[in-house]
Formats: sequence, structure tokens, C-alpha cells
Amino acid sequence: MSSMIRAVLWDFGGVITTSPFESFARYERENDLPADFIRGLNAANHHENAWAKMERAQVSMDDFCDLYEAEALAAGHPIDARAVLACLAGEVRPEMVKALRTIKEHGLTQACLTNNFNAMGSNPLLEVFDVIVESSRVGVRKPEPRFYEIACEQLGISPDEAVMLDDLGVNLKPARALGMRTIKVVDPDEALRELEAIVGFPVA
Repeated sequence: MSSMIRAVLWDFGGVITTSPFESFARYERENDLPADFIRGLNAANHHENAWAKMERAQVSMDDFCDLYEAEALAAGHPIDARAVLACLAGEVRPEMVKALRTIKEHGLTQACLTNNFNAMGSNPLLEVFDVIVESSRVGVRKPEPRFYEIACEQLGISPDEAVMLDDLGVNLKPARALGMRTIKVVDPDEALRELEAIVGFPVA
């Protein structure tokens, strides 16, 4: 029998906010790039590429831009690294904010697990989280298992007491391997229905 869920772990971009992939696609169209070129670039050698190094804060912004643009050229097309980064800002999904607040009212703990380049600062939305784990602060990133272990340690739970929501399957595999329940967020409403079934109360 599975353990009772005590914590909900949330990815930020693509889950609580709209996905940057839509903005990537627009950048590709406007710059005559092949469809999904940016996603493919970010997935190639995904533990050691420029994107990974930046999310672990291993390189400066200028160095990232040089490395990233060189990787793009090697893959066949020029890009503007800073313009691609500007695509990361998504719009907050109100249904997810409501779910965050409802879960908090029911007494479950919550963590935000995000791969990012810069610390998230003082966004009022972040106040609902008991723990925020940012790759740029802790020096590891999803999908490295240590990233999820840090969240569990800070929340004082075991992995099988958590459910994790992310929009990328590659980020959910390690969570599942550690014993977490996982939800891949494609359609937000469907994801929240799955979450309700796991936590046992309405969140939408």
C-alpha cells in the first residue's frame, strides 16, 4: 500500500506558468529556424551543455551566451542567446494558483523545484511554498536525483510521501524512481484532476 501523500512538489515554468515552448516556437518561426530546433539544442548532451551549466550557475551570463550560440552554430543555425532566454517568461495560470492555495489550506506541504538561471526573488506567489529548490542556488538540476532528494530533506519527508508535477517526462523519471507519484502536465485541467485523485480532495 502506498504511503499517504504529505507534500506536493511543483515545477514552475510550464506548470504554474505557461510553457516557454510556445515562445520558442514563435522565435523559430520569426528567425527561419527548423521547428523544435531550440528544444533539440537544449536536450543535446543535456547534463553538460551550456544550458545545464547555466542552470547550475557554473558559467556567467556572457560565457553562457558564447557557449550556447556556438552550440547552435555547430547544430547548423545561428541564434541570439539573450532573445531565447527572453522566451522563458510565461504567464501565471490562475487555476494552478488556486490549487496551490487550496492545498496549503488542507495542510499539505509544498515545494517549488525549478531549473533556473537567476534566483526567483520576492514573488508573492512563492509565499505558498514551504521550500523552494532552485538549480542556480543548489548547483544541481533536474533530472539529477540529488535535486529531488534535497527537496525531500528540506520538507522532512520520504519520496514516497510526495507527488511531483512537471511538464517534462525526463524530469519525472528520477522522481518516480525515488518512489514519488508523478503527474506530467500537458493539459492543466487534466493534471489537476489527477492531483485531486492522489491527494483525495478537490483542488480546482
